[in-house]
Amino acid sequence: MTSVDPLLPLFLGLMSGTSADGIDAALVQFPQDGGCRFVHGHTHPWDPATRETLIALGQGAEPTSMDALGQLDATVGITFAAAANQLLQHAGVQRAQVQAIGSHGQTIRHRPQSNPAFTWQIGDANRIAELTGITTVADFRRRDVAAGGHGAPLMPAFHLAMLGSADEDRAVLNLGGIANLSLIARDGGIRGFDTGPANALLDGWCQRHLGHPYDADGAFAASGRVDEALLARLLAEPWFALPPPKSTGREQFHLDWVAAQLPADALAPADVQATLLELTAATVADALLTQLPGARRLLVCGGGVRNPQLLLRLQARLPGVVIGSSAEHGLDPDYMEAMGFAWLARETLAGRPGNLPSVSGARGPRILGAIHPAG
Repeated sequence: MTSVDPLLPLFLGLMSGTSADGIDAALVQFPQDGGCRFVHGHTHPWDPATRETLIALGQGAEPTSMDALGQLDATVGITFAAAANQLLQHAGVQRAQVQAIGSHGQTIRHRPQSNPAFTWQIGDANRIAELTGITTVADFRRRDVAAGGHGAPLMPAFHLAMLGSADEDRAVLNLGGIANLSLIARDGGIRGFDTGPANALLDGWCQRHLGHPYDADGAFAASGRVDEALLARLLAEPWFALPPPKSTGREQFHLDWVAAQLPADALAPADVQATLLELTAATVADALLTQLPGARRLLVCGGGVRNPQLLLRLQARLPGVVIGSSAEHGLDPDYMEAMGFAWLARETLAGRPGNLPSVSGARGPRILGAIHPAG
């Protein structure tokens, strides 16, 4: 925990991603000369039944009823508020010290290619504002979609502000449920897009075959061998060939998608896990080499930063690139996205755009999110 600078306002970010493995809550400050001071973080667990429902909806399941969906929206908001309140308690910070909360919510549908396109994050921000007593900014993605964009990824703007360098081309890789890249050229140019599956498939396969929620240290994958024929079938998925801007989620990449590519002769589960890990490494490396071939540094954040086997395979496919954690540049890899939504809340309150048209494909810069004042 970092001490609070009494001269700087505090912002709180809340994020639950594709993996739905917990709500990350980050308390931060933004010095006037730039950067982000990480004050404290907390990961709040989901109730197992709620998590199961959220994952099913993210993979395309239909809600059992409108009443059930409305109750889930309220429940997610209440849980997000609990995450924020616990963070403040752990940090010893009074809610009056926090200028705003930025809440991502939980994505249950993401359809940027449908007509009309839409994205849907639940987690009633009215509940968050009411239960925390803090102004809450939420619903960040839909304005970008309304402007013709994908509504994702949103973190490249934060990455550019915090990690851009005039000395080298850099890339920031978030290894969450889905992998996404921010490509930051030394001249300030910025692009970003999803590259494909990451922890969502690895965690799901591990849970199914070992009963563990994730593959600790990549040991399950390391115990297997890559099946080149399966890897080729997975890589033949047309989505990988789409040019940026592009985004995806559980609706595209889930275990039923994997099962459809498995051979008639059963593969050892460890070999499938090794192949899924190689799929992530291959799609990330191919995207980086194609879209920013001059990149010499890859800064990694998200849960995948703790998977040494995945980082090893990335390094093997990117021999000329220095790969390291975002922590080396002062940004905690576990709370990067939560910090980013705290930053987006600050931008919204200041009346500044939070999207990047070069990333999302939107028609222009837009102020993102809806503001829910404190009670």
